[in-house]
Amino acid sequence: MVDDPLWAPWRLAYIVGNKEQPRANGGELPLLDGAAPDCFLCQAAVDAKTPDRYVVEIGKHVVTVLNRYPYNNGHLLVAPRRHVARLDALTPSAEVELARTITRMVGAIEAILHPEGFNVGLNLGHAAGAGLPGHLHWHIVPRWSADTNFMPVIGRTNVIPQSLETFWELLTAQLQQRI
Repeated sequence: MVDDPLWAPWRLAYIVGNKEQPRANGGELPLLDGAAPDCFLCQAAVDAKTPDRYVVEIGKHVVTVLNRYPYNNGHLLVAPRRHVARLDALTPSAEVELARTITRMVGAIEAILHPEGFNVGLNLGHAAGAGLPGHLHWHIVPRWSADTNFMPVIGRTNVIPQSLETFWELLTAQLQQRI
């Protein structure tokens, strides 16, 4: 019905351009060498405790976070902890950990949401659609056959049926079971 609103209040910050990320310790984070202070992935790489960062996991070389502005329920970003914009800037250890993390996250999402498929990919550079071209990150987007409907096609609106907090709790619990 036209009179029934769909509420997605977390999208407003993205729509109006307010990309401000939470700051821990009064705004002072001990960032990694070479980090960009305003990069939300660099901040997440050293601060898993601030709830609004939605950090799922921090590894030796990799950080995984929920996308704050998801295309679908369960949309994750997997990134190197170091602020690098180019694939050839990754160490072999980081490349291996990135691949293994993406594989594990797909498995964990399958166990929770039972998607029928995934889009897994990297937008390399601004011209390719990277919203954060200075810090490589891979998207993991769960997909279902019926997830393309009139809302994204005509209304340019995505309907996400679960809060970020709820999915974060389910995913981190699932990952703990797999250790």
